[in-house]
Amino acid sequence: MPPEIDNRTPASPHERFMRLALRQARAAADLEEVPVGAVIVREGQLIAQAHNQVELLKDPTAHAEILAITQAAAALQDWRLAGTILYVTKEPCPMCAGAIVLARIPRVVWGVADPARGGAVSLFPIFQNPRLNHRVEFEGGVLEEECRGLLQDFFRKHRADRAAGSAGASRGGAGADPADGRPAPT
Repeated sequence: MPPEIDNRTPASPHERFMRLALRQARAAADLEEVPVGAVIVREGQLIAQAHNQVELLKDPTAHAEILAITQAAAALQDWRLAGTILYVTKEPCPMCAGAIVLARIPRVVWGVADPARGGAVSLFPIFQNPRLNHRVEFEGGVLEEECRGLLQDFFRKHRADRAAGSAGASRGGAGADPADGRPAPT
């Protein structure tokens, strides 16, 4: 009997790197952080990976994208991250979108859009703002359902914890997701 042949299309590089970002997002969820993960790639090589650490570090700027940008700049020994691609599980907020522009990252790929607070294109179109000196190419919707599901599961659990009066209720911003299922800010 001949061996079975796997006829599935191999995962695209975008999917492969988004899976790494999802792994980071799951690590954030394990720490009870909003589950957002980011990785930065240059020439097909992973140079940075991070997840939200706002609660852990007690730092409102400790978003996955910001931490990954810091790692990538250190790895490349340059603040200009030309030739890189940032993969992130949720559309960047305005703070992160601004940092992406300042770091000169040419391309960002995300999983789920954030129409309520997205800083890349959804609410604040920072990536293509003609008044800024750098434009960022972007693509959304890569592994969107997995990214959305992870965020929704996280907030569902925290709403349940809050309703039960558990320790999850004291986490100010983490449970502040909108009722329509859209992701809360990172």
